[in-house]
Amino acid sequence: MKSFRWEILLGMCLIALSAVFYFIHFIIFKDPHHIFIYLLGDIAFVPVEVLLVTIIIHRLLEKREKQHKLEKLNMVIEVFFSEIGSRLLLYFSDCDSGMKDIRNQLMVTTRSTDREFQAIHNRFKKYNYTIDIHKINRADLTEFLTRNREFLLRLLENPVLLEHESFTDLLRAVFHLTEELTSRKGSDHLPDSDLQHLSGDIKRAYSQLVFEWINYMKYLKRDYPYLYSLAVRLNPFDQNASPLVQE
Repeated sequence: MKSFRWEILLGMCLIALSAVFYFIHFIIFKDPHHIFIYLLGDIAFVPVEVLLVTIIIHRLLEKREKQHKLEKLNMVIEVFFSEIGSRLLLYFSDCDSGMKDIRNQLMVTTRSTDREFQAIHNRFKKYNYTIDIHKINRADLTEFLTRNREFLLRLLENPVLLEHESFTDLLRAVFHLTEELTSRKGSDHLPDSDLQHLSGDIKRAYSQLVFEWINYMKYLKRDYPYLYSLAVRLNPFDQNASPLVQE
């Protein structure tokens, strides 16, 4: 309310100042005809000024700000996959019984096109993620996620992520899995019903990880070819992945 009153007061002062200058103009030149001509001309230009300032210039600034936020967001996603995401994909894909039949479709290369990335995205929309919970080293996975719990919390607190709902959902899924596993730390023998529940939590995080990884790789190829080259060589779905340049 105080801000609103201040704006009204400022507006009244500016109008009064304009009236003073018009009055001075009249005192000096004694020509109300030209005063009204210029006054009407200025008023007529107001709609054009509104168009230029509030629509065109504002849209350009808004677009630039959005691109800046998107760049920051992609940096956060890059850090996530470097620290946690790629390792999790390695854990989960090794325990996915159906991955052996479809793994080659995730072998992106430096020559992969946007159309190929879109085809991969569409293919994995229909893919039935199957996790064999008995193949997962729960102690190792729990230790890894617990060690990175603070990192996940810092990512969730990052206001930039408000611009990316799907990645935020992924972080929530991974953090929830961390909480589930941590609460069972030291429990080697779990009932089948509980293992099934954990399998569902892993599947949720796994499926979202795959989609974000595809988008992440597409972004790197478009904007950062040198980072993309390393990411291709360290592809978590490639069982023969190596950082060495082979060709």
